[in-house]
Amino acid sequence: MPASAMRQDRVPKGVFTRDGVRPGQVIDCEVVVVGSGAGGATVAAELAEAGFDVIVVEEGRYFSTRDFTANASDMVRTLYRDAGTTMAVGRPPILYQEGRAVGGSTVINGGMSWRTPERILAEWRESYDVDWLDDDTMNLYFERVERRIHVGHQDPESVGRDNQLLREGAERKGWDVIPNLRNQVHCPGSNNCAFGCPTGAKQSALVSYIPRALHFGARVYSDLRAMEILRRGKRATGVRCHIMDRSYRSAGEVTIRAPIVVVACGSIHTPALLWRSGFKSPSGRLGKNLSLHPNIKVVAVMDQPVRGWEGVHQGYQVREFGDQGISTLAAVNVPPSILALAMPQYGDELGAMLDQYDHMMIAGALIEDNTTGAVRRAPGGLPVATYELAKRDAAAAVEAARRLSELLFEVGAKRVFLPFTGLHEISSPDQLGKIDPATISRESMEVLTVHMMGTAAMGGDRSHAVTDSFGHVYDAEGLVIADASLFPGPVGVNPMETIMALATRNAHYLIENRTRYLS
Repeated sequence: MPASAMRQDRVPKGVFTRDGVRPGQVIDCEVVVVGSGAGGATVAAELAEAGFDVIVVEEGRYFSTRDFTANASDMVRTLYRDAGTTMAVGRPPILYQEGRAVGGSTVINGGMSWRTPERILAEWRESYDVDWLDDDTMNLYFERVERRIHVGHQDPESVGRDNQLLREGAERKGWDVIPNLRNQVHCPGSNNCAFGCPTGAKQSALVSYIPRALHFGARVYSDLRAMEILRRGKRATGVRCHIMDRSYRSAGEVTIRAPIVVVACGSIHTPALLWRSGFKSPSGRLGKNLSLHPNIKVVAVMDQPVRGWEGVHQGYQVREFGDQGISTLAAVNVPPSILALAMPQYGDELGAMLDQYDHMMIAGALIEDNTTGAVRRAPGGLPVATYELAKRDAAAAVEAARRLSELLFEVGAKRVFLPFTGLHEISSPDQLGKIDPATISRESMEVLTVHMMGTAAMGGDRSHAVTDSFGHVYDAEGLVIADASLFPGPVGVNPMETIMALATRNAHYLIENRTRYLS
């Protein structure tokens, strides 16, 4: 089904699309949450359950599970901000993706659900003076989140050949490989996670926290872009929104008035919204401290059919090389229409290569970065991410490509295509030595990410942080942040569960201090 034909009338009670508002309308509530992804949906559900009158505003459209299809190109144009083409400027430029729909990036992520590593929580406690991050307290929040989104291992029959090969290769090499934890209910392994789950098995915010929030009386307004946080002095008093037409152009304004404003726009757009609204951080750290888990991938032509589109996304992860900055190695699937854009061939040669698609295996690595970038204000108020990949992280990315190639040759690769200009391909294990950090520059790398973190970091010292330990913006009243921009540094794993756990924690802090904020 083309994007233009997607049904906007399949909306549950409590969800209002652009047709459910009128220009100039003013709506009152107790809490307005900007953003409906991992952070926003979680906060909304927790506060609504506690009896708060909650409104969620989301720039993207509302889609039901029935709207999602296997047409990857169409889904990318529909569900991704700027069709997934946004770049962080630097050496190398890094492609990053964000979801734009009710449910946010949880609609398009791979469904990996990992708790924040204990060493990361310890670092945030000790180096950034963040309260309520002891393991016992956080485990209560992790357990609560995991119940809500049904975190568990895949059913064995849903694991495809690519993941079986990843596990076999790692075991032959003696590397640590573990089954992945995912937020899903009997996922059949359609491997469509990144394009909207067509079965509803993946428990994104769209099918978990948003329905829960609605059940407890929250209202969700799609097609509303928050342009400004309204305020009276230092106190936030609501948000001014543009109504988005189908082309994401303004079709009028709506005002949501509330004594509590929760911002959960993600690490790029949260600082941008605060800047547009005139909020300044006394630390000068707003927009700084960007980390993004650089990802690299390799593509192999195998000696057997792999049929990577059959089976779950990332059923296993290799965790052998964490001490080298390589958080995970995993098998992934990329549809041919998108894979073609990343291959070094073109024309008839590319066509011949894609004829072997059923024999292709794609694998990727996630780097726990030491680099910190920034989000800056461009003319017109748009945010621009800047990020210079540190030499240590670049070396880790090269080493990750070598390890992935080594594993793939172990299980029958005939050719391996690499993400480096000047070294596109190797065809035997004897050539692994060519994958050398000493000879491969960061400028030659093809890097992407889906994990933007930092830019409004929490901490106990207002001179070094944007918010306090519970997401409350310093030098502001009634203004709370609840997304990955709170992270003082990278988490080294998929950040979704960390976002949800912190959002739960921050929501409970609001609940405990309700009279303070609503008096």
